[in-house]
Amino acid sequence: MQEPVLVPDALTLANPARNLIDRLGNKWSLLVIAVVADQPVRFGQLRRRIQGVSQKMLSQTLRSLERDGLVDRRVLTARPLAVEYRLTPLGHTLAPVAITLKDWAEAHVAEVVVANQTYAERMAE
Repeated sequence: MQEPVLVPDALTLANPARNLIDRLGNKWSLLVIAVVADQPVRFGQLRRRIQGVSQKMLSQTLRSLERDGLVDRRVLTARPLAVEYRLTPLGHTLAPVAITLKDWAEAHVAEVVVANQTYAERMAE
């Protein structure tokens, strides 16, 4: 397999990191990584933990993260069959970033809500 030629700047159109940033930038990817960071988790546990994600979106997100080498999918031999997801070594390098972003959003959501309201009021004038 030939090594891809990578342009070092993700701000350029030719850099494939832009596609990766797009995939990681969706809310479900970062939340899945944050949940799976601590321990392996089964699909149903993930779906219950991340409220509002549909089964279809969670499946698509997990497939995307697996394709990118961030999440490992393991079929357990237990009855009934179950699947668990865990971070790969590469995924573990991303986990602190995902958790920091989640924590920042939780800590500053009130300020952002006020800024949104202020902006809406200003635009309504």
